[in-house]
Amino acid sequence: MMYILILVISYLLGSIPMGLLLTRFAGKGDLRKVGSGNIGATNVMRVGGLRMAAATWILDMAKVIISVLIGKAFGDVGFGAWCGFVAIVGHCFPVWLRFRGGKGVSGLFGLILAISPLSFVFIGIEWLIVALTSGYSSLGAITVFCLAPIFGFAIDVNVGFAFLATVILSLIRHRANVIRLIHGDESHIEWKWKK
Repeated sequence: MMYILILVISYLLGSIPMGLLLTRFAGKGDLRKVGSGNIGATNVMRVGGLRMAAATWILDMAKVIISVLIGKAFGDVGFGAWCGFVAIVGHCFPVWLRFRGGKGVSGLFGLILAISPLSFVFIGIEWLIVALTSGYSSLGAITVFCLAPIFGFAIDVNVGFAFLATVILSLIRHRANVIRLIHGDESHIEWKWKK
């Protein structure tokens, strides 16, 4: 019963729409009606600049990290990883927004950081290199998806499966980006400090 309660708490934490709240408080309007309509950091950068996008990214990571830490406190690292996954499900399908949320990339980074800071450093550097050189945030994310399960299984079998489940979820959420990348229609990152 306790584990179920923790998973519910993890989902509710993950479902808090940080990007939407930040842009509304900043007077930028409804994020869902701008750019891609997504509530994640990439779309926040289009309307609020790099600083607001960074704040969104950090807060989205934080809610997953908190969920992982709660799970680890009441179970083991494997249960903590699954709590992080459930928080990412909440981010992607928030009950407050009729289950229309983000794509889970920042959450995946939060999950990796909470489980293995060293893996986070390696994967973070990879994302930056790919995103900066290609100009596509989604391409960097897709590369992360390929690497994350490898790091996860190296840590623990349950962690590996939690990472794999997260990657599959995020990849499904990025299916439109994959199609646009293939057709050359994907939007480039707009690196603007402030708007």
